[in-house]
Amino acid sequence: MYIIVAGGGKVGFYLTKTLITEGYEVLLIEKNPAKCDIYMEQFGAAIMQGDSAEASTLQEAGAARADVVIAVTGEDEDNLVICQVAKERFEVKRTIARVNNPKNEQMFRTLGIDATVSNTNVIMNMIEQQIPELPFVHLLALKHEELAIVEVKVSPGSEVVNHEIQHIRFPRDVIITAMLRRGELIIPSGQTVIEPGDELIVVTRRAQEEQLRRLLTIDAT
Repeated sequence: MYIIVAGGGKVGFYLTKTLITEGYEVLLIEKNPAKCDIYMEQFGAAIMQGDSAEASTLQEAGAARADVVIAVTGEDEDNLVICQVAKERFEVKRTIARVNNPKNEQMFRTLGIDATVSNTNVIMNMIEQQIPELPFVHLLALKHEELAIVEVKVSPGSEVVNHEIQHIRFPRDVIITAMLRRGELIIPSGQTVIEPGDELIVVTRRAQEEQLRRLLTIDAT
């Protein structure tokens, strides 16, 4: 597999180092000549000096045969252009973009970028998972169909308590894949009754997360 990494900052440097260690064929493209000279000592032929946002640079880098292009510069605009040129001009099958401003993630996906990574969102997810009393945690965002995986702790006063799953009016496109009850893993069926404190692992659309949170974590009045 041939992977092009665009952007030789800390993210690009360590990503390239890891990929090479894992045995992938990698080329790191960096605009700054001084950085390239430093990286050349470690990466040798796996480093190229140039502007990744220019089609001529990607062509010279062999983007036409690349399996993946990963844009991790410090500028969202550059990362978007790099991925779009890779897909439209060189027909790269898989593009991944670093998104420095989480507000731009939706735009990147709308414009056809296969996957986005936001440092801010990654850090927030890690923080959320370290707060045990937090009832609703966004575990993972999935590309297809704008899906997400979330963990929800059912409030004692939720309207779903003591009801079978098949009789609960969940938001559309909600699938309960697993349940933790007092430390025991349960693979639920339609006849499974939800109890207070159950921790549900749910696949849902991102647009339905807030409605799901209100249903499961807010006491009914």
